[in-house]
Amino acid sequence: MSAVELFVTTLGMALVTLACRCFFLFSQEDLPMPRWLREGLHLAPIAALAAVVAPELVLTQGHLIDTWRDARIFGALAGLAFYGWRRTLFGTIACGTGVMLALRFWLGW
Repeated sequence: MSAVELFVTTLGMALVTLACRCFFLFSQEDLPMPRWLREGLHLAPIAALAAVVAPELVLTQGHLIDTWRDARIFGALAGLAFYGWRRTLFGTIACGTGVMLALRFWLGW
């Protein structure tokens, strides 16, 4: 594929993505939708985050982890505990990442 074809393809994909994501913003009035769907859309970001994070926590190279000496598990537990204590997103991320990095660098996990 030439550089021009690659550029045109990338530009086309960006335009299609932009059109799909901005479709709802161009409307002048609210789109009619059932109440159950509106309530369900509030859970979509949480579900998407869980779908991305959960496999990363329990899988290595496509296989379930087989040891308790995995820094990701303790980082996730520390982040969960911090969130239960303080209820702040930044603190949760900082705490979980800090525990994970400490275990990886200091203990070699």
